[in-house]
Amino acid sequence: MAVRFSFARTVCLAVILAGTAVLAPAVAQDDPIGPPAKQKKLPEAPAKLPKVDRGKNLDFLFGALKAAPDEVSAKHVEARIWAIWLQTPSDTAALLMTRAKAAVDAQKIDVAIKLLDAVIKLRPDYIEAWNRRATLYYMQNDYGRSLADIQQVLMREPRHFGALAGLGMIMQEIGDERRALDAYRKALAINPHLEKIPEQVKALTEKVEGRDI
Repeated sequence: MAVRFSFARTVCLAVILAGTAVLAPAVAQDDPIGPPAKQKKLPEAPAKLPKVDRGKNLDFLFGALKAAPDEVSAKHVEARIWAIWLQTPSDTAALLMTRAKAAVDAQKIDVAIKLLDAVIKLRPDYIEAWNRRATLYYMQNDYGRSLADIQQVLMREPRHFGALAGLGMIMQEIGDERRALDAYRKALAINPHLEKIPEQVKALTEKVEGRDI
Protein backbone atom coordinates (compact mmCIF):
# COMPACT_ATOMS: atom_id res chain seq x y z
CA MET A 1 0.00 0.00 0.00
CA ALA A 2 1.54 3.27 -1.04
CA VAL A 3 2.25 5.93 1.60
CA ARG A 4 1.61 9.57 0.63
CA PHE A 5 3.99 12.25 1.97
CA SER A 6 3.78 16.03 1.78
CA PHE A 7 6.69 17.75 0.03
CA ALA A 8 8.07 19.03 3.35
CA ARG A 9 7.85 15.61 4.98
CA THR A 10 9.52 13.98 1.98
CA VAL A 11 12.43 16.41 2.17
CA CYS A 12 12.73 15.79 5.93
CA LEU A 13 12.77 12.04 5.37
CA ALA A 14 15.45 12.34 2.68
CA VAL A 15 17.67 14.37 5.04
CA ILE A 16 17.26 11.79 7.81
CA LEU A 17 18.13 8.90 5.53
CA ALA A 18 21.20 10.72 4.24
CA GLY A 19 22.53 10.67 7.81
CA THR A 20 22.18 6.91 8.23
CA ALA A 21 24.54 4.22 7.02
CA VAL A 22 21.89 2.89 4.60
CA LEU A 23 23.01 4.53 1.37
CA ALA A 24 21.31 2.60 -1.46
CA PRO A 25 19.03 4.70 -3.67
CA ALA A 26 15.30 4.59 -2.98
CA VAL A 27 13.27 2.35 -5.29
CA ALA A 28 9.50 2.65 -5.09
CA GLN A 29 7.62 -0.62 -5.33
CA ASP A 30 3.97 -1.13 -6.27
CA ASP A 31 3.64 -4.25 -4.17
CA PRO A 32 6.08 -4.12 -1.23
CA ILE A 33 6.47 -7.12 1.01
CA GLY A 34 4.61 -6.61 4.25
CA PRO A 35 6.53 -5.77 7.44
CA PRO A 36 7.50 -8.66 9.72
CA ALA A 37 4.78 -7.79 12.25
CA LYS A 38 1.25 -6.57 11.59
CA GLN A 39 0.95 -4.55 14.78
CA LYS A 40 2.39 -1.05 14.89
CA LYS A 41 5.35 -1.79 17.10
CA LEU A 42 9.08 -1.65 16.60
CA PRO A 43 11.39 -4.25 18.17
CA GLU A 44 11.83 -3.69 21.90
CA ALA A 45 13.10 -5.33 25.07
CA PRO A 46 11.43 -8.47 26.42
CA ALA A 47 9.03 -7.99 29.33
CA LYS A 48 11.29 -9.76 31.85
CA LEU A 49 14.96 -8.90 32.03
CA PRO A 50 17.78 -10.27 34.19
CA LYS A 51 19.64 -8.17 36.72
CA VAL A 52 23.02 -7.10 35.38
CA ASP A 53 25.95 -5.14 36.70
CA ARG A 54 26.30 -1.63 35.31
CA GLY A 55 29.91 -2.37 34.50
CA LYS A 56 29.11 -5.44 32.40
CA ASN A 57 31.12 -5.40 29.18
CA LEU A 58 28.83 -4.90 26.18
CA ASP A 59 31.61 -5.85 23.76
CA PHE A 60 31.83 -9.26 25.41
CA LEU A 61 28.05 -9.71 25.28
CA PHE A 62 27.84 -8.76 21.60
CA GLY A 63 30.57 -11.28 20.86
CA ALA A 64 28.65 -13.93 22.78
CA LEU A 65 25.44 -13.00 20.97
CA LYS A 66 27.01 -13.43 17.55
CA ALA A 67 28.59 -16.74 18.55
CA ALA A 68 25.52 -18.16 20.32
CA PRO A 69 25.03 -21.78 19.15
CA ASP A 70 21.23 -21.75 19.36
CA GLU A 71 18.22 -19.50 19.84
CA VAL A 72 17.87 -20.22 23.56
CA SER A 73 21.44 -19.16 24.25
CA ALA A 74 21.07 -16.12 22.02
CA LYS A 75 17.90 -14.95 23.78
CA HIS A 76 19.66 -15.23 27.13
CA VAL A 77 22.51 -12.99 25.94
CA GLU A 78 20.11 -10.64 24.12
CA ALA A 79 18.13 -10.11 27.32
CA ARG A 80 21.29 -9.11 29.16
CA ILE A 81 22.14 -6.56 26.47
CA TRP A 82 18.64 -5.08 26.66
CA ALA A 83 18.95 -4.96 30.46
CA ILE A 84 22.07 -2.82 30.17
CA TRP A 85 20.49 -0.54 27.57
CA LEU A 86 17.45 -0.06 29.81
CA GLN A 87 19.39 0.91 32.92
CA THR A 88 18.29 4.46 33.65
CA PRO A 89 20.97 7.09 34.32
CA SER A 90 19.09 8.77 37.17
CA ASP A 91 16.13 8.33 39.52
CA THR A 92 14.29 11.14 37.74
CA ALA A 93 14.75 9.48 34.36
CA ALA A 94 13.58 6.18 35.85
CA LEU A 95 10.42 7.81 37.19
CA LEU A 96 9.67 9.50 33.87
CA MET A 97 10.21 6.22 31.98
CA THR A 98 7.83 4.45 34.34
CA ARG A 99 5.19 7.13 33.81
CA ALA A 100 5.70 6.96 30.06
CA LYS A 101 5.06 3.22 30.10
CA ALA A 102 1.92 3.73 32.18
CA ALA A 103 0.72 6.33 29.66
CA VAL A 104 1.27 3.91 26.78
CA ASP A 105 -0.62 1.18 28.66
CA ALA A 106 -3.48 3.67 29.07
CA GLN A 107 -3.37 4.46 25.32
CA LYS A 108 -2.24 8.02 26.05
CA ILE A 109 0.48 8.10 23.42
CA ASP A 110 0.81 11.89 23.26
CA VAL A 111 1.35 12.03 27.03
CA ALA A 112 3.97 9.27 26.79
CA ILE A 113 5.80 11.17 24.07
CA LYS A 114 5.91 14.33 26.21
CA LEU A 115 7.33 12.32 29.11
CA LEU A 116 10.00 10.85 26.84
CA ASP A 117 10.75 14.36 25.56
CA ALA A 118 11.55 15.26 29.16
CA VAL A 119 13.81 12.22 29.59
CA ILE A 120 15.72 13.03 26.41
CA LYS A 121 16.13 16.66 27.46
CA LEU A 122 17.39 15.53 30.86
CA ARG A 123 19.57 12.67 29.60
CA PRO A 124 20.21 12.94 25.84
CA ASP A 125 22.66 10.02 25.91
CA TYR A 126 20.05 7.59 27.26
CA ILE A 127 19.40 5.61 24.08
CA GLU A 128 16.34 3.75 25.31
CA ALA A 129 14.38 7.00 25.63
CA TRP A 130 15.10 7.71 21.96
CA ASN A 131 14.23 4.12 21.06
CA ARG A 132 10.92 4.17 22.96
CA ARG A 133 9.93 7.47 21.40
CA ALA A 134 10.77 6.10 17.94
CA THR A 135 8.31 3.28 18.62
CA LEU A 136 5.56 5.70 19.63
CA TYR A 137 6.07 7.87 16.56
CA TYR A 138 5.93 4.71 14.46
CA MET A 139 2.63 3.77 16.10
CA GLN A 140 1.32 7.16 14.99
CA ASN A 141 2.57 6.60 11.42
CA ASP A 142 4.97 9.52 11.90
CA TYR A 143 7.83 7.85 10.06
CA GLY A 144 9.92 11.02 9.71
CA ARG A 145 10.19 11.56 13.47
CA SER A 146 10.56 7.83 14.12
CA LEU A 147 13.48 7.64 11.70
CA ALA A 148 15.06 10.72 13.28
CA ASP A 149 14.96 9.03 16.70
CA ILE A 150 16.30 5.76 15.28
CA GLN A 151 19.20 7.76 13.85
CA GLN A 152 19.91 9.15 17.33
CA VAL A 153 19.95 5.61 18.74
CA LEU A 154 22.34 4.35 16.07
CA MET A 155 24.63 7.37 16.50
CA ARG A 156 25.05 6.39 20.14
CA GLU A 157 24.98 2.60 19.69
CA PRO A 158 25.58 1.42 16.09
CA ARG A 159 25.07 -2.18 17.26
CA HIS A 160 21.48 -1.57 18.37
CA PHE A 161 19.88 -4.47 16.51
CA GLY A 162 16.41 -3.39 17.60
CA ALA A 163 16.82 0.04 16.01
CA LEU A 164 18.27 -1.49 12.83
CA ALA A 165 15.38 -3.93 12.57
CA GLY A 166 12.97 -1.03 13.15
CA LEU A 167 14.68 0.94 10.39
CA GLY A 168 14.13 -2.02 8.07
CA MET A 169 10.45 -2.22 9.00
CA ILE A 170 9.87 1.46 8.24
CA MET A 171 11.73 1.22 4.94
CA GLN A 172 9.49 -1.67 3.94
CA GLU A 173 6.37 0.24 4.85
CA ILE A 174 7.32 3.20 2.66
CA GLY A 175 8.28 0.87 -0.20
CA ASP A 176 12.08 1.27 -0.06
CA GLU A 177 12.92 -2.41 -0.11
CA ARG A 178 16.60 -1.99 -0.91
CA ARG A 179 17.23 0.09 2.21
CA ALA A 180 15.04 -2.30 4.20
CA LEU A 181 17.18 -5.23 3.09
CA ASP A 182 20.38 -3.39 3.97
CA ALA A 183 19.11 -2.52 7.46
CA TYR A 184 17.90 -6.08 8.11
CA ARG A 185 21.24 -7.53 7.03
CA LYS A 186 23.08 -5.21 9.41
CA ALA A 187 20.76 -6.21 12.24
CA LEU A 188 21.34 -9.92 11.55
CA ALA A 189 25.10 -9.43 11.38
CA ILE A 190 24.91 -8.28 14.99
CA ASN A 191 22.16 -10.61 16.20
CA PRO A 192 21.73 -13.65 13.90
CA HIS A 193 18.81 -14.95 15.97
CA LEU A 194 16.36 -12.06 15.50
CA GLU A 195 12.82 -13.36 15.06
CA LYS A 196 11.23 -13.10 11.59
CA ILE A 197 14.06 -11.00 10.17
CA PRO A 198 15.81 -13.90 8.33
CA GLU A 199 12.58 -14.62 6.46
CA GLN A 200 12.31 -10.96 5.48
CA VAL A 201 15.91 -10.95 4.27
CA LYS A 202 15.31 -14.03 2.14
CA ALA A 203 12.14 -12.61 0.58
CA LEU A 204 13.64 -9.18 -0.02
CA THR A 205 16.87 -10.61 -1.45
CA GLU A 206 14.90 -12.54 -4.05
CA LYS A 207 12.79 -9.49 -4.89
CA VAL A 208 15.53 -6.83 -4.86
CA GLU A 209 18.50 -8.80 -6.17
CA GLY A 210 16.75 -11.65 -7.99
CA ARG A 211 17.11 -15.40 -7.65
CA ASP A 212 20.44 -17.10 -8.23
CA ILE A 213 20.72 -18.46 -11.75
